[in-house]
Amino acid sequence: MNEITPLDAVVAGTASRPASDRAPLIELRDIDKTFIRGDVRTQVLHGVSLDIWPGEFVAIMGASGSGKSTLMNLIGLLDRPTGGSYRFAGEEVSGLDADRRALLRREAFGFIFQQYNLLATATATENVEVPAIYAGLPHAERVRRAHEILTNLGLGERLDHRPSQLSGGQQQRVSIARALMNGGPVILADEPTGALDSRSGEEVMRLLRGLNEAGHTVLLITHDPAVAAQARRVIEIKDGKVVSDRGSHEPAAGAPVALKPTSARRSTVVPDTVEAAKMAVRSLRANLMRTLLTLLGIIIGVASVVAMLAIGDGAKREVLGRITAMGTNLLLVRPGAPNVRMAGALTATLVPADADAIDDLPNVAVAVPEYPGQVTVRYQNRDYVTQANATSAFYPQARDWSTASGSFFSEAGRQALRRRGHALWPDGRASAVSGSG
Repeated sequence: MNEITPLDAVVAGTASRPASDRAPLIELRDIDKTFIRGDVRTQVLHGVSLDIWPGEFVAIMGASGSGKSTLMNLIGLLDRPTGGSYRFAGEEVSGLDADRRALLRREAFGFIFQQYNLLATATATENVEVPAIYAGLPHAERVRRAHEILTNLGLGERLDHRPSQLSGGQQQRVSIARALMNGGPVILADEPTGALDSRSGEEVMRLLRGLNEAGHTVLLITHDPAVAAQARRVIEIKDGKVVSDRGSHEPAAGAPVALKPTSARRSTVVPDTVEAAKMAVRSLRANLMRTLLTLLGIIIGVASVVAMLAIGDGAKREVLGRITAMGTNLLLVRPGAPNVRMAGALTATLVPADADAIDDLPNVAVAVPEYPGQVTVRYQNRDYVTQANATSAFYPQARDWSTASGSFFSEAGRQALRRRGHALWPDGRASAVSGSG
């Protein structure tokens, strides 16, 4: 009586396993793939045709640049063929839109990479949970299933270890557990032993054989003939063409793992908001120093912008205040030239009558003439030379100035002085006008 291994127990619970109907699971017909970079066209695959049956263990072997990895990407729906037909479980998939391809890829395939591609800040359990997060499984179910798979793969004591705390072989086991998380029937392994020592490589191959015996269809990409020889069927690719296909097309002893029906697939494509927030917080906590430095940079940047805006606004207010202190809507009109006689003609500039004329214009609050000059003043027995500005009684109103002490002369006083024969400014001299509007 054969003993049931822990790995068999893990895989047996992933999906129902009806008897094989011997229809090909993967059908490729005349597949071409051409990469276009600018004006350069490089054809990598040339009319590849092959069938892969449920439960097979197939090694696709070839030298670097032969097109084997490109073929795996096409089979795993990571890329689209340029030409030809690709049918998966009887359904044409080469023309599916991005959402349907992502749904099928999530439910049908498990990927094992040469470089593991594990999240450095996540534990082994959290790395294995990732496919189930996108499949919409509840947290408790994800954790239970991840622990179960990791324990049966010999990592029961490494559940909370991060990739840096695991050996290469252990990291590859975590990637295998991640590939099994959603229970897809097809396992795609791209050079799974390439980064491992011989002992760890043998252990990974034993696990892959165990998966195949449990019913999974395993596609192994390798350039090593010794590794390829451990598969039940070997397909050799050279220069983008299948040059040989040898070995058994029969599945392993166990019934193949069946693809879940479309109605049973979950429709959730992205994790919900709560799960996304948890992942973000976990990432920030795992890189605490980087998070703090980034936060400090953001604070300094925002504070600098706020300070510059405040300084600019303060300077603007100060300038506007000084302009306002000079008078509202103040307009200065200066004379073009002094009064001189040229060729017997008098060239006049501004005269007091000009200020009176401007004062009568609409939208002018007040027009004020000015005539500055030096004067000598005497106080007691001392003389002083200072500046005096001859103007009118409306000067404070035009400048919007208030008298600090004493009183400013009035228009009535100015008219009284004129009736007595005094003038506050000589005719034909420079004047200044102020107005509003």
